Amino acid sequence: MRKILGSEALREILLPLGRMAVFVVGAGALFSAVMIVLAFLSQGSGADKLLQNTQQIGIVGYTLQSLPQVLIDGVTLGFVYAAIALGYTMVYGVLEFINFAHSEIFAIGAFVGVEFLISMKHLGVLAAAGPISSYLYLILALIAGMLASGFMAMFMERTAYRPLRDSPRLVPLISAIGVSFALQDIIRLVESLTTGQFYRVMPTFGDFENRIPLFTLPIAGSPVAVNIQVKSLIVIVAAVLMLVLLNFIVNATKMGKAIRSVAQDRTTAALMGIGVNGIIAFTFFLGGALGGAAGVLYALKFTRIDPFVGFMPGMKAFAAAVLGGIGNLTGALLGGIILGMLESFAGAYLGVFTMGNFGSEYKDMVAFLVMIIVIIFRPSGLLGEQVGHKA
Repeated sequence: MRKILGSEALREILLPLGRMAVFVVGAGALFSAVMIVLAFLSQGSGADKLLQNTQQIGIVGYTLQSLPQVLIDGVTLGFVYAAIALGYTMVYGVLEFINFAHSEIFAIGAFVGVEFLISMKHLGVLAAAGPISSYLYLILALIAGMLASGFMAMFMERTAYRPLRDSPRLVPLISAIGVSFALQDIIRLVESLTTGQFYRVMPTFGDFENRIPLFTLPIAGSPVAVNIQVKSLIVIVAAVLMLVLLNFIVNATKMGKAIRSVAQDRTTAALMGIGVNGIIAFTFFLGGALGGAAGVLYALKFTRIDPFVGFMPGMKAFAAAVLGGIGNLTGALLGGIILGMLESFAGAYLGVFTMGNFGSEYKDMVAFLVMIIVIIFRPSGLLGEQVGHKA
């Protein structure tokens, strides 16, 4: 038993799970404490009186009652951002290059997964699907989205980035921006030719919209039932499995060792017999597959997608990668969770504390402001930049 527990493989599985637990609990406790302190300080304010007049509850009671659900929403969103951010940080760790077209890779995964499920719906398969087969079709949609995004990322690297690999850094960056706009229009063209619609909606099937009761808390003098949607739980579990698998591949396999070698020194890695081009292509495939899976999970959670669906999640995921430390896998995870928590808390409480002067539409501004403040005082991110050490 001691030998098994001390194995490298098991350590690389348990270690990221422990980190995730620490990050989620730590970020949740920090943001919750800040909101509770602000609520107590706001007693007797205009916001407190407005809540008492309209909802017959004080600002402290309102904050405490809504806190558990806000935390669940923040964790769900945080894991989606973390899965996308890992695509950015994987590529940067190997090439020191920001793939700004990764947001469109995310969108391609979302569209392929949704179109697969819509096709199944038209065939009448989803309507007859039972509880187990519903999850099977969702897994197939995830696999389809991952494969499409992964191979598109490989194709993009081969045609748009590899010829510019030895050029000044600004050149491949401009190429990435061009690829981003091109992929947006390609998605629009394909959708207009095949469906004639600008946006698509995830079909409703299975029990994904149902809510699972977790527990009841006596808060502010009344019981508060805490529950989670089935699809939110699926997003969290799927994202956790993907993050653990990625960490295992990078840190506990020969392919992962080759990725880290190429990240540290491409020339030396080539001299040692490592196929640098193949490793870089595989890195793009891995990052693209993660982005594609995140796209399908995003569509499952938020239902509606369009050709520009990847822009804002992609920007936030890039911000998460920078916040945690670009090139750092653990940093991307931490940055994603923090950004998801920030967005959830700002969306839930910003309008309440400002009496509607700043509504939930300003939640993105709050998240990016915090990121700017962090990188001003710590430019390498919360956990530090990792380039040339680990992919």
